[in-house]
Amino acid sequence: MSSVSYRSEDFIHQRYLRGDGQDVVHPSERKVLKLLWDHPAVARSEVPEFVDLSQQSVYRIIDQLAERGIVAIGPPKPGIGRGQPSPSLTLNGDYAYTCGISVNTDIIGICLTDFSGRIIAESNVVLRGQGMNEALAAVREKIASLQTANNVQDENFFGIGFGIAAFYVGGTRYNAPLPLHEWSLIELGPVLAHFFGKPVWVNNNSNTAAIAESMFGVGRHIKHFAYLSFNYGFGGGLISNGELLPGGYGNAGSFSSMYDDEESKHRPALQFLIERLQENGVAVSSIEAMRKNFDPNWPGVAGWVDEITPSYNRLVNAIRAIFDPHAIVFGGQIPERLAEMLISRTTIYERNRYGVSKPVPKLITSEISSDASAIGASILPFRATFY
Repeated sequence: MSSVSYRSEDFIHQRYLRGDGQDVVHPSERKVLKLLWDHPAVARSEVPEFVDLSQQSVYRIIDQLAERGIVAIGPPKPGIGRGQPSPSLTLNGDYAYTCGISVNTDIIGICLTDFSGRIIAESNVVLRGQGMNEALAAVREKIASLQTANNVQDENFFGIGFGIAAFYVGGTRYNAPLPLHEWSLIELGPVLAHFFGKPVWVNNNSNTAAIAESMFGVGRHIKHFAYLSFNYGFGGGLISNGELLPGGYGNAGSFSSMYDDEESKHRPALQFLIERLQENGVAVSSIEAMRKNFDPNWPGVAGWVDEITPSYNRLVNAIRAIFDPHAIVFGGQIPERLAEMLISRTTIYERNRYGVSKPVPKLITSEISSDASAIGASILPFRATFY
């Protein structure tokens, strides 16, 4: 099946479609749902202030969404306006749920999330030593066990968000590093949709991690930030005004691309730190194992940080010069204490004028302690269709 013939929306079950059978929501309904994501428990009377719609239209939309079970109407919100208190509105978590799948070089993260953004369950499958079909079968089995354990029904399973450590090529094709060669340059969308029997939305997992940070982490109070994704390789994502900035070819945030072949060996990719640790006799079998057990005093850590500091500093300053974010977030699979080591080594290149310098972005660690890329992948289907 070619990329032209694959559309995630074509696999959406008809129970989720509007009466016209075309989309899950109308653009005006989407505005209201986006507002409810940004402002949970907003009063119904407040909604017209945020969206460019009349009160009559807003009330009609809310009634229709509530009738479909998408929006929950709650108790009145006190102190809003005069007269009869206005009911509060929230996204109805029971309406549907999704699964996020994030493929890294050593592990596959899995996350079930309901319509309101509540994380139902998280788990993972070890990828090392498994082929693609074997790994997907293990993921399908794990999803089924999570559904049973959390008493969620398959009929409410809306779709799957899928992230992979790779750069975008076209259609639903991605080019991944050598450990994921079997997943590379194939149309993942139709393959996965047929395997799982659900619509699948595919993206780079640095982007899905950035989306998770924007919706569940730093993005709740910072709307412009660059996300650094430290994994086997090194990439990231750009969030501008709360939205992912994909770029013209879908690869904005591919930070490793700024280095030539020689410089690339000294970029902050965790594969090189693993190699350095093993050379120094530290027994770490995978990036995930290193993340969970990281000790900044391990032999080889300080030397690696010294080695990558020049390329890291050039990256931070390039991001500041080109994107001008409010913050740069350190995420992916990097241990928090390693991120703090890099932050402490940051040098901002600045030539102030008249004693005044340009603002400097905050350098902060991710606010998401679990698998951000799987969480972000889980929200992709809802973000693409509802809000």
